[in-house]
Amino acid sequence: MFEKITPEQAGVSSDQVTKFIKAIKARQFFTHGILMMKDGKIFAEEYWKPFHKDFCHRMYSQTKSFVSVAIGLLMEEGKLSLQDKIADHFPEKIDGELHSYLAEQTIRDMLTMCTCGQPGNWFVSNDPDRTHYYFNHDGDRRPSGGYFEYDSAGSQVLSSLVEKLSGKTLLDYLKEKLFNRMGTFQTATILQTPNGDSWGDSAMVCTLRDMASFAQLVMNYGTWEGERLMNEEYLREATAKQVDNRESAHYGVYRTGYGYQIWRTERNGFAFLGMGHQITMCFPDKNVLFTYYSDNQGDGNIGRELMGGNFIDMILDEMKDAPLPENKAAQKRYRAMTKYLELRAVQGQEDSPFRQELNGAKYVCQPNSMGIKEFTFRFTSAKKGKFCYTNAQGKKTIPFGVNHNVFGKFPQLGYANDKGRVATRDGFMYDDAVSLAWTEDKKLLLCVQIIDRYFGNFSVVFAFKDDIATAHFNKAAEAFLNEYQGTLIAKKA
Repeated sequence: MFEKITPEQAGVSSDQVTKFIKAIKARQFFTHGILMMKDGKIFAEEYWKPFHKDFCHRMYSQTKSFVSVAIGLLMEEGKLSLQDKIADHFPEKIDGELHSYLAEQTIRDMLTMCTCGQPGNWFVSNDPDRTHYYFNHDGDRRPSGGYFEYDSAGSQVLSSLVEKLSGKTLLDYLKEKLFNRMGTFQTATILQTPNGDSWGDSAMVCTLRDMASFAQLVMNYGTWEGERLMNEEYLREATAKQVDNRESAHYGVYRTGYGYQIWRTERNGFAFLGMGHQITMCFPDKNVLFTYYSDNQGDGNIGRELMGGNFIDMILDEMKDAPLPENKAAQKRYRAMTKYLELRAVQGQEDSPFRQELNGAKYVCQPNSMGIKEFTFRFTSAKKGKFCYTNAQGKKTIPFGVNHNVFGKFPQLGYANDKGRVATRDGFMYDDAVSLAWTEDKKLLLCVQIIDRYFGNFSVVFAFKDDIATAHFNKAAEAFLNEYQGTLIAKKA
């Protein structure tokens, strides 16, 4: 596993891979890494610094596909049936009379996202037990088994079921059954929900190579290097179209059907998908897979569609069944283009005549929803500076690079670490990457990327006229950065 070959040996020109990566750069995605495999061998693997092959990355909802495989393993052990009613497995979590539609909901209904309706947002719930919350929260209900609607909360309940029936954490169970025999996921972790359950719908943290190994196992329908590790029949069902998942007449690469917590794609493929564009695509007909991680939260999944479509158009459809002659010139062009890949920073003018006037000037804010009281830009040169501000926590400083990233610690305190939604009180801070761009002489764009086990981002557009500054903060993150969403107006002191 992880033997490297050239793109030509995989049946595709190195120039096509170069074209694909150029398209990523041209669309200005916040890419962290890509990996492409054919017949279990890597023909392209690239990382955008500071990311690297050993970096354990949050995979978000790709975690749901791991839960699906764990359900298949429990089924193989005879510990459950897909026709089991989920409520029958959790009588201790149900406080009163259960809605009849929820009482009839089966494990298969949950795997296919055809549930009776999901509860509210657990991030704002006072209940630390998400499984208890699922069964006791009031909400609109419908008969299960019919309508497809993405139900992340239901996936968490399935993860809790895995842990209840196996007597192990989700990751330990998968390691025992699969990963230890495969030699992968040895540095992986899964974050927890507030009550200590594995955060099974969103929080697998692993390497890109780990994801590739999992994808290859599923694409092999349970065999690994000639050894059968799990039931073939379940994986064929899980990766096949079980329900139609179109939610509108608009076409989507991943809207060709849904299996068991696994998406169907064009070209008879299937995919694991996660928020922020964590993508793993498998094409059994050609024994090809592609996996990608990034943080593109906030773009409305446009990038996810483009990424999947581009891989199909530029790589899969161009791939021949037999190796191509080695093309040294094309391989050289590929190496040259990928040699200095770095995490995207916002770009703009090299400098502004307004910088000297702005430098060190204090702006006092009108009352605003973010609680920011004042701010100052301090430039150490035309290339670097600091955004200094005061909010409810006190004075904060965010170093930035002009047209490039500066890496550091994001100064907001109290964000979750090992347990989602649980505030930290030990001074813990997320790693970040921050860039600034002059978009006009008196307008600038600040981009903050959180690049830790939790990913998120926010951008701020500052516009200055006379002695008034207007700033709009726009954040994209699962359940944090709420202090950085809104608009403020400030006056120069």
